[in-house]
Amino acid sequence: QELLVEYRQTVDETENLKVYNDYIASLVADQQRGIDSLQRQIDSIEETKQGIVPLMFRMIDSLEQFIKLDRPIHLEERLGRVERLRDLMANSNVTVSEQFRQVLEAYLVEVEYGTKINSYQGTINDAGTEVTVDFFNLGRAALTALSLDQTHAWVWNNETRTWEKLGDEYLSSVIEAVKMANGSIPADLIKIPVSAAE
Repeated sequence: QELLVEYRQTVDETENLKVYNDYIASLVADQQRGIDSLQRQIDSIEETKQGIVPLMFRMIDSLEQFIKLDRPIHLEERLGRVERLRDLMANSNVTVSEQFRQVLEAYLVEVEYGTKINSYQGTINDAGTEVTVDFFNLGRAALTALSLDQTHAWVWNNETRTWEKLGDEYLSSVIEAVKMANGSIPADLIKIPVSAAE
């Protein structure tokens, strides 16, 4: 009887161990599938890098070309951003993911230029003379310049890539536009020349 009791206990333990072993085996198999998946992802990282790096160079080239064809709003700052991206791409201490993040960030900055009104100082070439002006841009729809003495105004013609002097009928509106962008007066309707979409 003692042997029978011992035998039954052993059989019960064997059954329990068999069930437990099957459970552990399923866990190990699931972990192995996870390991295999991670290994495949690790193996494909190099292929991903080989695809993303040329993409980033093309994105930077496209950004530079866009800036050169666009209205010259903060032109030096924008071209400087492109040069910093090129330097970043040549820096071995910066990860590919960080490079990609900064390229996308540069694109987002470019998007903002099309949605804001802004005023800042700079210079334009008026018939061979450098004139210090207050620039005003209404997104990408219009870019105007106002002489500091507020007696002359110009508008950027993107087709001819030149500054064109505005008539007196626009002068007061450009003055108001600069003041609005600087926050000196509240926003209001103004009359400025804008390029029609084609």
